[in-house]
Amino acid sequence: MKSKFSGWRYLWTSIDIRRKLLFTLGFLALYRVAANVPVPGVDFEALAAFRANLGANGTFFNFLDLLSGGTVSQFSLLSMGVYPYITAQIILQLLTPIIPALQRRMEEDPREGQKWMEKWTYILAVPMAALSAIGQVNIFNSYANQLGLSQIIPFGFSGDLFLSSITVLLAMTGGTMFAIWLGELISEYGMRKQGLSLIIFAGIVVNLPSNLVRLMSDEKTRWILLGTTIIVLVATIFAIVYVQQGRRNIPVMYPGRRMGNRMSMPVKGSLPLMVNMAGMIPLIFASAILQFPAIAASYFVRSQIEWVAKLAQSTQTTFNGSGGVYWLLYFLMVVVFTFFYTDVLFAQQNYGDNLKRMGAQIPGVSRGAPTQKYLTKVQRRITLPGALFLGLVAVLPYLMKLVIPAVSNQGAGLLLVSSAGLLIVVGVVRDVFQNIDAELKLHGYQDSILIR
Repeated sequence: MKSKFSGWRYLWTSIDIRRKLLFTLGFLALYRVAANVPVPGVDFEALAAFRANLGANGTFFNFLDLLSGGTVSQFSLLSMGVYPYITAQIILQLLTPIIPALQRRMEEDPREGQKWMEKWTYILAVPMAALSAIGQVNIFNSYANQLGLSQIIPFGFSGDLFLSSITVLLAMTGGTMFAIWLGELISEYGMRKQGLSLIIFAGIVVNLPSNLVRLMSDEKTRWILLGTTIIVLVATIFAIVYVQQGRRNIPVMYPGRRMGNRMSMPVKGSLPLMVNMAGMIPLIFASAILQFPAIAASYFVRSQIEWVAKLAQSTQTTFNGSGGVYWLLYFLMVVVFTFFYTDVLFAQQNYGDNLKRMGAQIPGVSRGAPTQKYLTKVQRRITLPGALFLGLVAVLPYLMKLVIPAVSNQGAGLLLVSSAGLLIVVGVVRDVFQNIDAELKLHGYQDSILIR
């Protein structure tokens, strides 16, 4: 890695770059202000008592807090964050390879197919947000009921609660769409393609000071937890950067150029394939999917049928983030999603046809479909260590609790941020630096930051 920091002085010299940075900071500030607006009808005393008595369920709500940008603990209008939009993306990504018509649409005209995908992602995000809002309220109220606390939000679709429940539902759905809109504004007017990631990033960074205060609150274990956290942070950052920078360079022969009546010799180049092409997406995908069992179970906790109510309570207990079954499922889903998402992204690149159109060829491999098949095989092989690494990062808090019992309620939250959350933070910071570097070079500033 080579860095030249002299390019930073141009951030304010370039009017275009300065405007993008100010837009990004302004939209993030607006998001944080909106994050403090509570949902109508919240009982703040019950919410405070609920947070104080989370116990084993704390890990599950920390996941919700992570995806929502730190707003679940406040039960604000943005308490669902952008996760319904991400869930809608998951559904459409899963349906595209399965439904031939969707796959043909994406292959025949990738640009129009992408526009169609974005349109239906927004449309699908609305009902997903509404269902998630109902599920989230039910989860909070059911756990509060188990703890012997009053309901955090009176909710129901019968009697006097109907209108107030509709208001809560519309407010939370509107808050989610507002968060998605802010993310899109950041992508359009601020740091390109970084909007939703920066929304989640902002929530993680905001939560770090409070997690550190909780970590240091126990005099008996504060230094053990602090030392462990520092070691985990340094080791995890090093591992994340190392894996994210990992490449497999495939040799490629590019055709020579014609200069007058002469033809230059073929040029030997390379095609870099990333070890972790999926980045942080599988972690977000897997954690979003794992919320569905608990959300679905929340609808049946108060069922009049005894076995249904017991099954719902058992499901909530299994998926509250405290048991080994949950973490095993989380590990497996991260690995599976890493392979799936990498395959989807790699197929969209269509290296076989692109290299064929340029007249390039991998030595010993025929052009076109055989090249794509060969590259897909190599990509899947190098994705395996990347997928296992992401799975290990995902379950690191649980592993730390097994190795060091002192890492309990206070330490687990910080370790959660330092593993899964840290991957998001490092990935977003790295992408932002690369975007700034690209913008500086685009405006003619060649002595900018170089990250190789």
